[in-house]
Order: sequence, then structure tokens, then C-alpha cells
Amino acid sequence: MLAEERMTKITQKVNEQGSVTVQELVEYLETSESTIRRDLNSLDDMGEITKVHGGAVSVHTSFQMRDDEISDRRVINLEEKKTIAKYAAGLIRKDDFVYIDAGTTTEFIIDYITEKKAIYVTNAVNHACRLAHIGCEVYLVGGRLKSTTEASVGAETVETLSEYNFTIGFWGTNGIHRKAGFTTPDREEASGKHVSLKNCKKRYIVADSSKFDSISPVKFADYNDAMIITEKMAKGYDNCENIILAESET
Repeated sequence: MLAEERMTKITQKVNEQGSVTVQELVEYLETSESTIRRDLNSLDDMGEITKVHGGAVSVHTSFQMRDDEISDRRVINLEEKKTIAKYAAGLIRKDDFVYIDAGTTTEFIIDYITEKKAIYVTNAVNHACRLAHIGCEVYLVGGRLKSTTEASVGAETVETLSEYNFTIGFWGTNGIHRKAGFTTPDREEASGKHVSLKNCKKRYIVADSSKFDSISPVKFADYNDAMIITEKMAKGYDNCENIILAESET
């Protein structure tokens, strides 16, 4: 196979899947690892793909390396977040043991909670205060407070969350990607998300459509580990069975 044809196939594969590993390309094109790595370097130089450790991702994939301040994130995609949050709140039932992760979209869920007989657990100080204010029984998970996300993180947080078994839970995410899964910039925060999600029966990622095809450094769950509640179908995800569309009333 000519180099030009091979690189065209690589580019098509990356764009179709969003990301590929070197090993996947070796098997797909039946060629050597060294050849694939040279092709990836050439395609990256040409701007056709983005070369990453162990493979490549589409140039349409965005990367978020750190969390923005929560005060800034509260006003971004505001209506979309409210639409998603209202749908999520409607899933909570009497006697549920509910986990609400730190985050701006998860925070909006509290505005629409009507079920006061459920028990709530959160790692976000502001979430806990607001839940208590509306008359909910709420438990705040301890740990080191991370200012940018207002989340409790660290070993104490993970240890506490590992003891709980939730019936339903809602998590925020910085990125959603078929291959990379659900990701966040901070390893400590990812650990809390991972253990709480693992210990939950009904798992929901609440995220507006801008989070799709975005990747942050640390994965806390695989793409199929949770249902995704979003307001609009992202391009290339229309055949995914784990996406729930929340409809706006406007």
C-alpha cells in the first residue's frame, strides 16, 4: 500500500472513531508499528490529526487541561444546564439514596428537586447548604476543599464514598469521548467520581452538548458506564443508546 493511501485511511479512521491507538492501526492496515508512527508524525505535521501518546485523536477533539473557576462556569450554557437539571431531578424517587457530584450542572438539579423523602449525599459544600435549605436530609462528604470546583477531594473523600451504595447518582464531567470516556483535569477529583459512580445503581452524567468530543487528562469512567443526560445530540453520537435528550419547554 502506498504511503499516501495509508495515511488517507488513517485519517478516515481517526475521524470516524474520534481516536485510535497505534496497535489498532497496525492491525487495521497490516503494517509495522514504526511505519504507523512515522505516518502519524507526518499527519500531525500536516494538521490532519493530533498525535497523542500511544495513538492519535481527531483534530475536532478539544482538550481541557484544567478547571475553570466555578463562578465563570455557572453562567456558561445556562439554559442548557437548567433543561438538563430539571430532567435529572425528575428521576429522583421516594426513598432513593442519591449522590449529587460537585459541578454547575449538578447544582442546578437542586432547583428542581421536589422529592424530600430521599436522602442526599454530596461532596460539594454549596450543594449541601442548598439541599438543607430546602428541607432535604443531606450528608456532606469530608476531605480537602478544592476551591475551583467547591468539591471535597482526597483520600478521606474516597474512603467515605467507598462505604456508600447509592440507588441513583448524578455526575458532572469536563469531557465526553467514546474512546477516552468521561474525564476531568484533577486526579483527586477523578478518584472521588470513580468510586461514587462505581457504587451506584442508576448512573447519570449530566452535561451539555459542548462537552462531547472533549478530553481532560484523567478518566473516571468508561463511556458506557453511565447514561448521559444532555440537551442536544452531538454530531457523531446519534446512534448511542446511553444518551437521553432533555427537552426544553421554550
